[in-house]
Amino acid sequence: MTASAWTDDRVGRLKTLWLEGRSAAQIARDLDHGLTRSAVLGKVYRLGLSAARPPASRSAGLAAPPVARRPWPARPAPPPGPASCPPRRVDAPSHGTATILSVRRRDCRWPYGDPGDPGFALCGRRIARGAFCAAHAEICYRPVRQSAESLMALAGLD
Repeated sequence: MTASAWTDDRVGRLKTLWLEGRSAAQIARDLDHGLTRSAVLGKVYRLGLSAARPPASRSAGLAAPPVARRPWPARPAPPPGPASCPPRRVDAPSHGTATILSVRRRDCRWPYGDPGDPGFALCGRRIARGAFCAAHAEICYRPVRQSAESLMALAGLD
C-alpha cells in the first residue's frame, strides 16, 4: 500500500466507517482499490483512532448462553506396581585394571576416580551388557517394565 492511496477523501470515509463500528475487513471491502484489512488497521493506528472507537454493540439474540460443561471424570488410581526388590549384589572390583589406552572393545568401561588424576582407571572386566560388566550393569541400568499398561500410562491413555 503506497501513501498515495490514502487520499483525504478516503481517510475521511475511513474515519466515518470506523466510528460507526465497522470492522477493518468491512472497511477494506467498502474502500476497495486493493486495500487489505491490515492496511486499514495500520492507518487507523497511525491516525490514533484505536482508542476513540466506541465499543461494538452485540445483538442480544445472537449470543448463545454459555453451555455448562461436565467435569472430566476422575482418573482411577493406578494399580500398584510390582514390589520393589533390592538389586542383586554382584561382586565388583574395588579398583580398575584397565587404562583409557588399554581398554578393549569388549572390556567394561566403568570409571574409577577422576579422569584428570594420574591413577584414573577403567574396570576392564568382560562386558555383560552395553559397555559394562555384570556388576556395573546392575548399578547403572534399571529394568524396563514394558507392558501394555505401562505403555498406555506413558501415553496418558490409562
